[in-house]
This record gives sequence, structure tokens and C-alpha cells, in this order.
Amino acid sequence: MIVREKPGVLSLFLVVSRNGGSMLPRIYPQILLVMALSGLIVLGHRHAPQWVPSVNSGPFSLIGIALSIFLGFRNSACYERWWEARKLWGELVIACRVLARQTLLLDGRGEGRGEQARVDVVTLSIAFVRALVLHLRPGGGVEQVLERLPEAAREGYARSNNPPFFILRLIGSRMVEARREGLLSDIEFSMIDGTVGHMGAVLASCERIRNTPVPFAYSLLLHRTAHIFCFMLPFGFADQIGWLAPIASGIVAYTFFGLDTLGDELEEPFGESPNDLPIGAIAETITINLREALGETDLPPLPQPVDYVLM
Repeated sequence: MIVREKPGVLSLFLVVSRNGGSMLPRIYPQILLVMALSGLIVLGHRHAPQWVPSVNSGPFSLIGIALSIFLGFRNSACYERWWEARKLWGELVIACRVLARQTLLLDGRGEGRGEQARVDVVTLSIAFVRALVLHLRPGGGVEQVLERLPEAAREGYARSNNPPFFILRLIGSRMVEARREGLLSDIEFSMIDGTVGHMGAVLASCERIRNTPVPFAYSLLLHRTAHIFCFMLPFGFADQIGWLAPIASGIVAYTFFGLDTLGDELEEPFGESPNDLPIGAIAETITINLREALGETDLPPLPQPVDYVLM
């Protein structure tokens, strides 16, 4: 996720890097192609009008308006996915902090067994958050999960088809064990189990977003229409604005191609593009919070953006 102060008016026009928030690095080949094609069309229209005729620009206005509406609708749907994913991770932050506070009930019970049960549950919660990041954004870092798991559970974690859910089952088993040992009352167990259930709901909701993309046919239709429109547009500009047509076509192409590309990035909020969610940074924040709740003092600093990007 791009994290930066809002630049000034002049700086807004000078931001060209992808980390700075510009779509230009991803779409400039298409823009240059449209501008080059526009220049050739103007040249051909002036020297060989019988082969490169001009076209009434009226229909392009109507198509452009319709295309803008559909692109805006798609981007709104993609942003809604991005924002829902961010809210889910915000709920996970809350649930983990609440769990760390609720398990304080175990302190001082069972001649040290309660404190150990609390440490086990909170440590497994750290492993759950780390495993959820790997589940949504596959990559390195599995050792950060394994070091938080009991040695006997590591093989089961490696075999599991859903590692975060496997860890939630470990948390549930540890709480059931604490209840059987008399470390928790029925009401206390139900309260903590409700928080663990909330963590499971976050997992299922994140899987729903990851496994249910925007219908591909809808994205394909808009993608094709945007490209066809931008490649045909110079024919409507050639006779009316002459050599300004490449500039006008380039501006229109920048807008439509940029919106199309931005929608692609927002559609997958758990990816690794600069506009995706910083689930790794959020997981690191939760880890630091829970380690502090366990009384640890040798903690790393909270994650900070690098080149304006927080991942």
C-alpha cells in the first residue's frame, strides 16, 4: 500500500514512479502506441485522405461516456473488495488484542499451568496471523510460523490443506484442555472461544475474497473495449484538431488504460503490487502487540514504508 503525504499541485504532475502511485510505468507502451498510431493517421489523412478518411467524432463521445461509466463501476467493485479486505484485517487486529487480554484470566491459576496455557494460546495466535499471510500471499517466511508451533504440530502444519485453520484447531484444543483442567469456567471458555471464532470468520472471509474474483468475462469486455476505443479515437480527431490529435489521444489513453490497470490491482487486495494491502506489515504489528502482551521487551520497531510502499 502506498503511504505518502499528498503532494503539491506541481508534484502531482511530476510523480511517474509506480511506488509513487503512478500507473504510467505499466501503461506507457500502450499510450505511446496510441500516440504513434494517431500521428500516422493524421499524416495519412493529410497526404492520402482517400485511404485515411476522417470520421465523425460524435459517436466517440457517446462510447466514451458509456465506457467511463462501466470503468467507474468496475473500479468501484474492485475498491469495495480492497476495502472489505482491509476491514477484515482491522477486525483481526482487534480480535488478537482482545484474545491477549481475555487470556489474562488464566494468570495465577493451576500453579503455573494457567500462565503456560496463556502463553501457548497467544503464541499460537501469532503463528495464525503469520500463516494467514502465507495462505493469502504465498512466499517465503514459513519459518516464522514453525518457530511458534509446538514441535509435535509442525508435521501436521506442513501436511494441512488450510494451515491457518489447522492453527485455529490447535488454539481450540489448548482451550479445551484448559477447561478440562478447571482453569476456565464455562462462561470464560465461551467468551474466549467466541473471539477465536471471530478469527476463523476473518479467515473464511479473506478466502472468499481471494477465491472469488470479479467475473473474468466482465473484465475482458471492458479491457477489449477500452483498447479498441483508444485505437480508433485518432480517426475522430484527425480532421478536427490535426497534429494535436496524438496529445489528445494520449491523454484519453492514459485515463482509460490507467483506470483499467488500477482496477486489476485493486481486484486482488492480497497481492504484492504497490496498491495492494500491507498484510505483511499488519501481521508484523499484531506480532509485536502480542509479544508485548506476553511481557517481552526486546521488540523490533513497527513496520515503516520503504520508498512510500508498505507491504
